Amino acid sequence: MLKDKEPGSFVVRDSHSFRGAYGLALKVATPPPSVLQLNKKGGDLASELVRHFLIECTPKGVRLKGCPNEPYFGSLTALVCQHSITALALPCKLLIPHRDPLEEISESSPQTAANSAAELLKQGAACNVWYLGSVDTESLTGHQAVQKALSLALAQQPPPLSTVVHFKVSSQGITLTDNQRKLFFRKHYPVSTVIFCALDPQGRKWVADGVGSRAFGFVARKQGSTSDNECHLFAEHDPEQPASAIVNFVSKVMIGSPKKM
Repeated sequence: MLKDKEPGSFVVRDSHSFRGAYGLALKVATPPPSVLQLNKKGGDLASELVRHFLIECTPKGVRLKGCPNEPYFGSLTALVCQHSITALALPCKLLIPHRDPLEEISESSPQTAANSAAELLKQGAACNVWYLGSVDTESLTGHQAVQKALSLALAQQPPPLSTVVHFKVSSQGITLTDNQRKLFFRKHYPVSTVIFCALDPQGRKWVADGVGSRAFGFVARKQGSTSDNECHLFAEHDPEQPASAIVNFVSKVMIGSPKKM
């Protein structure tokens, strides 16, 4: 399945050898040095371009087995998203597909399709983040909207009341749940209304409990409007669920995926 794909293409499936773990198959550009050393006399290296890794599940989270420099991730999706941004211990970054590999796979192989990277991402992702509030940005969108909204929030005196919310991204859109119901119970933003998501262009941080957390936001159409937008602001709550991974997932997977009519 991966031999003819470009480097970075990958598949995650249940491990047959290690119960409760996952296997990661990754297409790389060149075999590892140890393989090249053993193959000095020449030979077909094509089969060596698909490397296999084990993702272990522990009480702390999931991570690549045998890689002490790898952090624990709160979910399999978070691990995939972060490794699409930086390779960390992998030979190369994971390449999140821009089109659904299911369209390229014969209907005669449903098991292979079910284990594809796109199918993994369709499961969605969820984590806890700081909710900093929402700012009316009128027709403004893009990085300018995130920058302006955060500037207004940081300038407020007293600062806006923040709370930890459950941030879920799925094929349906973004759902926020205030578990403590400090500010609201639940808010949902349909995928058709979410038009942009990014980290703060100035790299500013929101200070909560004495700790600075990187801020980000997404821009969505206001309910009932075709031109006015709101920017919803957040900051990372868990270091193992970095803002960059959340933004990457929303931008590449939800906003960037072709919408099937």
